Amino acid sequence: MRQIYVNLPVKDVQRSRQFFGALGFKFDEQFSNENAACVVFNDNAFAMLLGEPFFRRFIDDEVADPGQGTEVINALSATSREEVDQLMDSALKAGATEHTPREPVEMEQMHVRSFKDPDGHVWEILHMDMG
Repeated sequence: MRQIYVNLPVKDVQRSRQFFGALGFKFDEQFSNENAACVVFNDNAFAMLLGEPFFRRFIDDEVADPGQGTEVINALSATSREEVDQLMDSALKAGATEHTPREPVEMEQMHVRSFKDPDGHVWEILHMDMG
């Protein structure tokens, strides 16, 4: 099974680390330091939160400003509708803002809410009832 590492530029690595820690996520310290924090979502999915100066070392163009537009929607699954709401509440308490403020998406088998983290990256939390 492949792993995925989403690399996102952040203004303040410590602030981002505190934010995702407040949501209950752990970090892989082997890939974390003053320039980066590796958020572990599960054994195969990670977010590398890279300080902007460090992130620039990997690109030839400009760092996108998520405050000016949405560059990507990072979607995380949840085990239940309640977990979607709990993660959203935790994110808002930790400094996130509701994405575009929008109402929770309700479909027959799906419950979705989204927020912008302190750097403006969009995160969608969703539960799909496949039963």
